[in-house]
Amino acid sequence: MRFLHTSDWHVGKTLKGHSRLDEQEQVLREIVGIARENEVDAVLVAGDLYDTAAPTAAAQQLVVRTLMGMARDGIPVIAIAGNHDHAATIDAYRPLAGAAGITLVGSPRTADRGGVVEFTARSTGEPVTVAVLPFLSQRYAVRAAELIARTPAEHTGAYDQQLRDILASLTAGFRDDAVNLVMAHLTVLNGKMGGGERTAQSIFEYAVPASIFPVESHYVALGHLHRRQRMEAPCPVHYCGAPLAVDFGEQENEPVVCIVEASPGTPASITDVPISAGRRLRTVRGTVAELSVLAPSLGDDFLRVFVKEPARAGLREEVTALLPGALEVRIDPEFAAPVTVSRPSEAGGAERSPSELFGEYLGTRGVEDQRVEQLFRRLHDRVTGSG
Repeated sequence: MRFLHTSDWHVGKTLKGHSRLDEQEQVLREIVGIARENEVDAVLVAGDLYDTAAPTAAAQQLVVRTLMGMARDGIPVIAIAGNHDHAATIDAYRPLAGAAGITLVGSPRTADRGGVVEFTARSTGEPVTVAVLPFLSQRYAVRAAELIARTPAEHTGAYDQQLRDILASLTAGFRDDAVNLVMAHLTVLNGKMGGGERTAQSIFEYAVPASIFPVESHYVALGHLHRRQRMEAPCPVHYCGAPLAVDFGEQENEPVVCIVEASPGTPASITDVPISAGRRLRTVRGTVAELSVLAPSLGDDFLRVFVKEPARAGLREEVTALLPGALEVRIDPEFAAPVTVSRPSEAGGAERSPSELFGEYLGTRGVEDQRVEQLFRRLHDRVTGSG
Protein backbone atom coordinates (compact mmCIF):
# COMPACT_ATOMS: atom_id res chain seq x y z
CA MET A 1 0.00 0.00 0.00
CA ARG A 2 1.09 3.57 -0.55
CA PHE A 3 0.87 6.79 1.50
CA LEU A 4 1.76 10.44 0.95
CA HIS A 5 3.49 12.20 3.85
CA THR A 6 3.56 16.00 3.97
CA SER A 7 3.73 18.65 6.70
CA ASP A 8 4.50 22.26 7.60
CA TRP A 9 2.47 24.02 4.93
CA HIS A 10 2.37 27.26 6.97
CA VAL A 11 -0.45 28.62 4.84
CA GLY A 12 -0.79 32.35 5.38
CA LYS A 13 2.91 32.88 6.02
CA THR A 14 4.22 36.18 4.65
CA LEU A 15 7.81 37.03 3.85
CA LYS A 16 9.03 40.52 4.70
CA GLY A 17 5.43 41.74 4.45
CA HIS A 18 4.87 40.04 1.08
CA SER A 19 1.92 37.65 0.79
CA ARG A 20 2.77 34.21 -0.59
CA LEU A 21 -0.76 32.82 -0.71
CA ASP A 22 -0.63 32.40 -4.50
CA GLU A 23 2.58 30.39 -4.20
CA GLN A 24 1.15 28.31 -1.39
CA GLU A 25 -1.87 27.53 -3.54
CA GLN A 26 0.40 26.39 -6.40
CA VAL A 27 2.43 24.17 -4.06
CA LEU A 28 -0.64 22.56 -2.51
CA ARG A 29 -2.21 22.00 -5.91
CA GLU A 30 0.98 20.18 -6.94
CA ILE A 31 0.82 18.00 -3.82
CA VAL A 32 -2.79 17.06 -4.58
CA GLY A 33 -1.67 16.10 -8.08
CA ILE A 34 1.13 13.91 -6.71
CA ALA A 35 -1.31 12.12 -4.42
CA ARG A 36 -3.63 11.35 -7.33
CA GLU A 37 -0.84 10.39 -9.72
CA ASN A 38 0.57 7.91 -7.22
CA GLU A 39 -2.88 6.54 -6.35
CA VAL A 40 -2.12 6.68 -2.65
CA ASP A 41 -4.19 4.85 -0.05
CA ALA A 42 -4.03 7.79 2.39
CA VAL A 43 -2.53 11.23 2.91
CA LEU A 44 -0.78 12.07 6.19
CA VAL A 45 -0.42 15.79 7.04
CA ALA A 46 1.86 16.05 10.08
CA GLY A 47 0.94 19.48 11.43
CA ASP A 48 1.40 23.21 10.90
CA LEU A 49 -1.28 23.54 8.27
CA TYR A 50 -1.32 27.26 9.07
CA ASP A 51 1.36 29.74 10.04
CA THR A 52 -0.68 31.33 12.79
CA ALA A 53 -3.28 30.32 15.34
CA ALA A 54 -5.64 32.91 13.81
CA PRO A 55 -5.41 32.34 10.02
CA THR A 56 -7.20 34.59 7.59
CA ALA A 57 -10.34 33.46 5.81
CA ALA A 58 -8.36 33.11 2.57
CA ALA A 59 -5.80 30.86 4.28
CA GLN A 60 -8.54 28.67 5.75
CA GLN A 61 -10.30 28.40 2.40
CA LEU A 62 -7.08 27.23 0.75
CA VAL A 63 -6.42 24.56 3.38
CA VAL A 64 -10.02 23.30 3.26
CA ARG A 65 -9.98 23.11 -0.54
CA THR A 66 -6.69 21.25 -0.48
CA LEU A 67 -7.82 18.69 2.08
CA MET A 68 -11.05 18.12 0.19
CA GLY A 69 -9.15 17.77 -3.07
CA MET A 70 -6.96 15.11 -1.48
CA ALA A 71 -9.98 13.27 -0.06
CA ARG A 72 -11.68 13.09 -3.44
CA ASP A 73 -12.43 9.56 -4.65
CA GLY A 74 -12.53 8.26 -1.08
CA ILE A 75 -8.85 8.65 -0.17
CA PRO A 76 -8.53 8.93 3.64
CA VAL A 77 -6.83 12.16 4.74
CA ILE A 78 -5.47 12.47 8.28
CA ALA A 79 -4.17 15.84 9.52
CA ILE A 80 -2.95 16.88 12.96
CA ALA A 81 -2.29 20.25 14.58
CA GLY A 82 1.23 21.61 14.88
CA ASN A 83 2.58 24.24 17.22
CA HIS A 84 1.50 27.02 14.82
CA ASP A 85 -2.07 25.75 14.61
CA HIS A 86 -4.92 26.43 17.03
CA ALA A 87 -5.74 22.96 18.34
CA ALA A 88 -9.26 23.80 19.54
CA THR A 89 -10.21 25.25 16.16
CA ILE A 90 -8.85 22.20 14.35
CA ASP A 91 -10.97 20.01 16.63
CA ALA A 92 -14.02 22.20 16.02
CA TYR A 93 -13.88 21.29 12.32
CA ARG A 94 -13.78 17.53 13.05
CA PRO A 95 -17.48 16.75 12.42
CA LEU A 96 -17.63 18.62 9.11
CA ALA A 97 -14.26 17.28 7.97
CA GLY A 98 -15.24 13.74 8.93
CA ALA A 99 -18.24 13.91 6.61
CA ALA A 100 -15.82 14.60 3.74
CA GLY A 101 -13.48 11.71 4.64
CA ILE A 102 -10.96 13.94 6.41
CA THR A 103 -9.79 13.16 9.94
CA LEU A 104 -8.62 16.21 11.89
CA VAL A 105 -6.94 15.87 15.29
CA GLY A 106 -6.16 19.11 17.07
CA SER A 107 -5.50 17.92 20.64
CA PRO A 108 -4.04 14.63 21.92
CA ARG A 109 -6.75 12.00 22.33
CA THR A 110 -7.12 8.55 23.77
CA ALA A 111 -7.03 5.66 21.31
CA ASP A 112 -10.77 5.07 21.49
CA ARG A 113 -11.64 8.75 21.00
CA GLY A 114 -9.63 9.55 17.89
CA GLY A 115 -6.00 9.07 18.96
CA VAL A 116 -5.84 6.00 16.72
CA VAL A 117 -7.26 6.00 13.20
CA GLU A 118 -8.00 2.69 11.50
CA PHE A 119 -9.02 2.00 7.91
CA THR A 120 -8.59 -0.56 5.15
CA ALA A 121 -6.22 0.22 2.26
CA ARG A 122 -8.24 0.23 -0.92
CA SER A 123 -5.31 -1.04 -3.03
CA THR A 124 -4.59 -4.18 -0.99
CA GLY A 125 -7.56 -4.69 1.33
CA GLU A 126 -5.16 -4.82 4.29
CA PRO A 127 -5.76 -3.00 7.60
CA VAL A 128 -3.94 0.21 8.56
CA THR A 129 -3.51 1.61 12.07
CA VAL A 130 -2.32 5.20 12.55
CA ALA A 131 -1.41 6.53 16.01
CA VAL A 132 -1.63 10.33 15.90
CA LEU A 133 0.01 12.82 18.27
CA PRO A 134 -0.49 16.55 17.62
CA PHE A 135 1.99 19.05 19.02
CA LEU A 136 2.03 18.94 22.80
CA SER A 137 3.40 21.85 24.81
CA GLN A 138 5.10 21.25 28.13
CA ARG A 139 2.35 22.74 30.23
CA TYR A 140 -0.21 20.34 28.73
CA ALA A 141 2.03 17.27 28.59
CA VAL A 142 1.23 16.12 32.15
CA ARG A 143 -2.50 16.53 31.56
CA ALA A 144 -2.30 14.58 28.30
CA ALA A 145 -0.23 11.80 29.90
CA GLU A 146 -2.80 11.41 32.65
CA LEU A 147 -5.67 11.44 30.14
CA ILE A 148 -4.22 9.06 27.57
CA ALA A 149 -1.76 6.85 29.46
CA ARG A 150 -3.50 7.00 32.84
CA THR A 151 -0.08 7.83 34.29
CA PRO A 152 0.12 9.85 37.53
CA ALA A 153 1.91 13.16 37.02
CA GLU A 154 4.50 12.47 39.71
CA HIS A 155 5.82 9.53 37.68
CA THR A 156 6.17 11.47 34.43
CA GLY A 157 8.24 14.51 35.29
CA ALA A 158 10.21 14.70 32.03
CA TYR A 159 8.64 15.76 28.75
CA ASP A 160 10.14 12.83 26.82
CA GLN A 161 8.82 10.37 29.41
CA GLN A 162 5.36 11.84 29.10
CA LEU A 163 5.48 11.38 25.33
CA ARG A 164 6.77 7.82 25.78
CA ASP A 165 3.79 7.02 27.99
CA ILE A 166 1.35 8.59 25.53
CA LEU A 167 2.81 6.82 22.51
CA ALA A 168 2.96 3.51 24.36
CA SER A 169 -0.76 3.80 25.03
CA LEU A 170 -1.64 4.85 21.48
CA THR A 171 0.44 2.10 19.87
CA ALA A 172 -0.60 -0.69 22.23
CA GLY A 173 -3.08 -1.92 19.65
CA PHE A 174 -0.57 -2.30 16.80
CA ARG A 175 -1.18 -5.60 14.99
CA ASP A 176 1.07 -8.04 13.14
CA ASP A 177 -1.36 -8.28 10.23
CA ALA A 178 -1.67 -4.50 9.77
CA VAL A 179 0.52 -1.65 8.59
CA ASN A 180 1.24 0.35 11.74
CA LEU A 181 2.00 4.06 11.39
CA VAL A 182 2.77 6.89 13.82
CA MET A 183 2.22 10.53 12.91
CA ALA A 184 3.45 13.26 15.27
CA HIS A 185 4.49 16.91 15.35
CA LEU A 186 7.56 17.22 17.56
CA THR A 187 11.35 17.61 17.72
CA VAL A 188 13.61 14.55 17.69
CA LEU A 189 17.07 14.85 19.23
CA ASN A 190 19.86 15.46 16.68
CA GLY A 191 17.35 16.62 14.09
CA LYS A 192 18.60 19.43 11.87
CA MET A 193 16.61 22.64 11.92
CA GLY A 194 15.26 23.80 8.60
CA GLY A 195 15.70 27.48 9.43
CA GLY A 196 12.17 28.79 9.95
CA GLU A 197 10.94 26.88 12.99
CA ARG A 198 9.94 28.50 16.27
CA THR A 199 13.19 27.96 18.12
CA ALA A 200 11.65 28.04 21.58
CA GLN A 201 9.40 25.09 20.68
CA SER A 202 12.14 23.10 18.96
CA ILE A 203 14.90 22.98 21.58
CA PHE A 204 15.39 22.66 25.33
CA GLU A 205 12.90 20.28 26.93
CA TYR A 206 10.93 19.79 23.71
CA ALA A 207 13.48 17.49 22.05
CA VAL A 208 12.86 13.75 22.48
CA PRO A 209 14.95 10.74 21.40
CA ALA A 210 13.92 8.73 18.35
CA SER A 211 13.81 5.66 20.59
CA ILE A 212 10.39 6.74 21.91
CA PHE A 213 8.81 5.26 18.77
CA PRO A 214 7.99 1.55 18.99
CA VAL A 215 9.94 -0.85 16.81
CA GLU A 216 6.63 -2.28 15.56
CA SER A 217 6.05 0.94 13.59
CA HIS A 218 6.33 0.47 9.85
CA TYR A 219 6.80 4.22 9.42
CA VAL A 220 6.85 7.33 11.61
CA ALA A 221 5.67 10.47 9.78
CA LEU A 222 6.95 13.59 11.52
CA GLY A 223 6.33 17.29 11.15
CA HIS A 224 7.91 20.37 12.75
CA LEU A 225 11.50 20.44 11.46
CA HIS A 226 11.45 21.94 7.98
CA ARG A 227 14.44 20.04 6.59
CA ARG A 228 13.90 16.70 4.86
CA GLN A 229 15.72 14.07 6.93
CA ARG A 230 15.74 10.52 8.18
CA MET A 231 16.36 9.98 11.89
CA GLU A 232 18.39 7.07 13.22
CA ALA A 233 15.94 4.75 14.98
CA PRO A 234 14.92 1.08 15.19
CA CYS A 235 12.08 1.83 12.77
CA PRO A 236 11.80 4.24 9.80
CA VAL A 237 11.46 7.76 11.25
CA HIS A 238 11.26 10.62 8.75
CA TYR A 239 10.68 14.35 8.54
CA CYS A 240 9.33 15.19 5.09
CA GLY A 241 10.26 18.87 5.51
CA ALA A 242 8.34 21.96 4.43
CA PRO A 243 7.17 21.99 0.78
CA LEU A 244 7.94 25.72 0.49
CA ALA A 245 10.79 27.59 2.18
CA VAL A 246 9.24 29.94 4.75
CA ASP A 247 12.21 32.30 5.04
CA PHE A 248 15.78 32.80 3.83
CA GLY A 249 17.14 30.46 6.49
CA GLU A 250 15.59 27.64 4.44
CA GLN A 251 16.84 28.66 1.01
CA GLU A 252 19.11 25.61 0.66
CA ASN A 253 16.39 23.08 1.55
CA GLU A 254 15.07 20.84 -1.23
CA PRO A 255 11.23 20.78 -0.93
CA VAL A 256 9.66 17.34 -1.33
CA VAL A 257 6.80 15.14 -0.24
CA CYS A 258 7.39 11.52 0.73
CA ILE A 259 5.68 8.59 -0.96
CA VAL A 260 5.74 5.69 1.49
CA GLU A 261 5.19 2.07 0.49
CA ALA A 262 4.59 -0.56 3.19
CA SER A 263 3.02 -3.92 3.83
CA PRO A 264 2.44 -5.93 7.01
CA GLY A 265 5.69 -7.43 8.28
CA THR A 266 7.91 -5.29 6.04
CA PRO A 267 9.47 -1.89 6.91
CA ALA A 268 8.46 0.97 4.65
CA SER A 269 10.37 2.17 1.61
CA ILE A 270 10.36 5.91 0.93
CA THR A 271 10.59 7.87 -2.31
CA ASP A 272 11.07 11.64 -2.29
CA VAL A 273 9.02 13.50 -4.88
CA PRO A 274 10.35 17.04 -5.53
CA ILE A 275 8.05 20.05 -5.36
CA SER A 276 8.66 22.44 -8.25
CA ALA A 277 6.01 25.10 -7.57
CA GLY A 278 6.74 28.26 -5.61
CA ARG A 279 9.41 30.91 -5.96
CA ARG A 280 12.83 30.05 -4.62
CA LEU A 281 14.68 32.16 -2.06
CA ARG A 282 18.26 33.28 -2.61
CA THR A 283 20.88 35.40 -0.87
CA VAL A 284 23.18 37.47 -3.09
CA ARG A 285 26.13 39.75 -2.32
CA GLY A 286 28.01 42.36 -4.27
CA THR A 287 28.45 45.97 -5.19
CA VAL A 288 25.70 47.65 -7.15
CA ALA A 289 27.72 47.08 -10.32
CA GLU A 290 28.21 43.39 -9.51
CA LEU A 291 24.53 42.98 -8.72
CA SER A 292 23.67 44.57 -12.06
CA VAL A 293 25.67 41.88 -13.86
CA LEU A 294 24.06 39.15 -11.74
CA ALA A 295 20.47 40.39 -12.18
CA PRO A 296 19.56 38.57 -15.44
CA SER A 297 20.37 35.17 -13.90
CA LEU A 298 18.12 35.57 -10.85
CA GLY A 299 14.77 35.02 -12.56
CA ASP A 300 11.78 35.59 -10.28
CA ASP A 301 13.53 34.39 -7.11
CA PHE A 302 12.89 36.30 -3.90
CA LEU A 303 16.15 37.86 -2.79
CA ARG A 304 18.00 38.83 0.36
CA VAL A 305 20.69 41.26 -0.76
CA PHE A 306 23.90 42.22 1.05
CA VAL A 307 25.36 45.31 -0.60
CA LYS A 308 29.13 45.50 -0.41
CA GLU A 309 29.23 49.28 -0.29
CA PRO A 310 28.90 51.83 2.51
CA ALA A 311 25.39 53.07 3.21
CA ARG A 312 24.23 56.12 1.31
CA ALA A 313 20.96 57.86 0.62
CA GLY A 314 18.91 56.13 -2.06
CA LEU A 315 20.97 52.92 -2.06
CA ARG A 316 18.04 50.69 -1.13
CA GLU A 317 15.84 52.16 -3.88
CA GLU A 318 18.69 51.73 -6.39
CA VAL A 319 19.03 48.05 -5.50
CA THR A 320 15.29 47.29 -5.55
CA ALA A 321 14.93 48.99 -8.94
CA LEU A 322 17.74 46.77 -10.21
CA LEU A 323 16.44 43.62 -8.48
CA PRO A 324 12.60 43.66 -8.29
CA GLY A 325 12.65 40.40 -6.30
CA ALA A 326 14.68 41.93 -3.48
CA LEU A 327 12.61 41.69 -0.29
CA GLU A 328 15.46 42.47 2.08
CA VAL A 329 18.40 44.80 1.44
CA ARG A 330 21.23 45.11 3.94
CA ILE A 331 24.70 46.56 4.01
CA ASP A 332 27.32 43.81 4.13
CA PRO A 333 28.78 43.68 7.68
CA GLU A 334 32.20 44.56 6.26
CA PHE A 335 30.85 47.94 5.20
CA ALA A 336 28.34 48.55 7.98
CA ALA A 337 29.07 51.29 10.50
CA PRO A 338 29.04 50.15 14.15
CA VAL A 339 25.83 50.94 16.03
CA THR A 340 26.53 53.44 18.78
CA VAL A 341 23.09 54.77 19.61
CA SER A 342 19.60 53.30 19.81
CA ARG A 343 17.43 54.26 16.88
CA PRO A 344 14.53 52.74 14.90
CA SER A 345 15.48 50.21 12.25
CA GLU A 346 15.38 51.50 8.67
CA ALA A 347 13.75 48.20 7.64
CA GLY A 348 10.61 49.05 9.60
CA GLY A 349 9.15 47.02 12.45
CA ALA A 350 6.16 45.86 10.37
CA GLU A 351 8.50 43.87 8.10
CA ARG A 352 10.61 42.26 10.81
CA SER A 353 9.84 39.59 13.35
CA PRO A 354 9.71 40.41 17.07
CA SER A 355 12.79 38.22 17.60
CA GLU A 356 14.76 40.22 15.02
CA LEU A 357 13.72 43.50 16.59
CA PHE A 358 14.61 42.30 20.07
CA GLY A 359 17.98 41.03 18.85
CA GLU A 360 18.66 44.45 17.31
CA TYR A 361 17.71 46.13 20.58
CA LEU A 362 20.13 43.93 22.52
CA GLY A 363 22.86 44.87 20.05
CA THR A 364 22.32 48.57 20.74
CA ARG A 365 22.76 47.83 24.43
CA GLY A 366 25.89 45.73 23.97
CA VAL A 367 24.18 42.56 25.19
CA GLU A 368 25.43 39.32 23.60
CA ASP A 369 23.71 36.45 25.40
CA GLN A 370 21.80 33.84 23.38
CA ARG A 371 19.99 32.74 26.53
CA VAL A 372 18.26 36.12 26.74
CA GLU A 373 17.14 35.90 23.11
CA GLN A 374 15.93 32.32 23.57
CA LEU A 375 13.96 33.30 26.66
CA PHE A 376 12.32 36.12 24.70
CA ARG A 377 11.29 33.66 21.96
CA ARG A 378 9.81 31.29 24.49
CA LEU A 379 7.80 34.04 26.16
CA HIS A 380 6.66 35.45 22.82
CA ASP A 381 5.55 32.01 21.58
CA ARG A 382 3.66 31.40 24.82
CA VAL A 383 1.75 34.67 24.45
CA THR A 384 1.03 34.42 20.70
CA GLY A 385 1.02 30.67 20.02
CA SER A 386 -1.61 27.97 20.54
CA GLY A 387 0.41 26.00 23.14
